Amino acid sequence: MTLNLPLVVVLGFFAWAAVKYLGVRTWIVVLIALFGFWLSHTFFAPAIESGTRTGVTVINGQHT
Repeated sequence: MTLNLPLVVVLGFFAWAAVKYLGVRTWIVVLIALFGFWLSHTFFAPAIESGTRTGVTVINGQHT
């Protein structure tokens, strides 16, 4: 059985679990999310997207 989840859903789950079980404060999660949002509008965005896609491909394996 194959399950496809967007990366943002997986990251959202980890953020929720960090707040609930690790005691991470909610404002820290919001601050990190805002940082990521603002970082996506810089010249680093293409490198981050490429690195993320490569990492997901490595984890999932090559499917042709």
